[in-house]
Amino acid sequence: MIEVKHLSVTYNARSKSAANAVKDISFALRENSFCGLIGESGSGKSSVVMTMLGLMPNGGEARGSILYRGHEILGAPEKEMLALRQRRLSLIPQGAMNSFTPVMTIGRQMREVIMLHMGATASEAERKSAELLEEAELPASAAARYPHELSGGQKQRAAIAMALSCSPEALLADEPTTALDVVTQAAIIRLLERLRREKNLTVLLVTHDLPMAASACEELLVMKDGEIVERGESKRLISSPENEHTKALVAAMLRNERP
Repeated sequence: MIEVKHLSVTYNARSKSAANAVKDISFALRENSFCGLIGESGSGKSSVVMTMLGLMPNGGEARGSILYRGHEILGAPEKEMLALRQRRLSLIPQGAMNSFTPVMTIGRQMREVIMLHMGATASEAERKSAELLEEAELPASAAARYPHELSGGQKQRAAIAMALSCSPEALLADEPTTALDVVTQAAIIRLLERLRREKNLTVLLVTHDLPMAASACEELLVMKDGEIVERGESKRLISSPENEHTKALVAAMLRNERP
């Protein structure tokens, strides 16, 4: 479905402070797959996601190729990328609290998105938003609440419901469990797994949490300093890591699992 080929991302390329955030990486996301992009803070994983969505910050330059169903989207006009984000690729952003307007209810924000991007009537949008909140395992009462009235886990579920509002084919989840307790983290990952199965979604989970990704994802990509240093089927990578950085991550994971 999505192929990233020899992607490099540089910030402030024409200045002395140029930073190579992503260095010649390649990977592919198969249809209906659940893939984990693992890396510590600053490894370049969020830059990969933002570039895939055409949301690279000002001062960033990207080289290489990003194909969506065989069509080149790296460097595509903003109008084309906007249409892609609205109907095909959806972002679950890091920090759900920042995803919503604080002075509007969750339901109203969802209805406006559905009406704007799907051409739905007000009644259709209300029905659709209610269905999505239910799919995200939120009570119907969540629609009438403001963002600050929801718990962290509820806000993250609402962000997932919002990401589904335009019926995308793929979800790019950027650290969707940040600042959540362990129980809520596991519940969010189970929700993503269920939605992937039921809706035939492709999911890219971007996280620093190797144990969480290993428990959910079929394939793992490990990033360090802007490069993919190892990739493979999750069970193989955990049982027989080859790269020294991956070995260190796995060793730390196993230490934390000991009673």
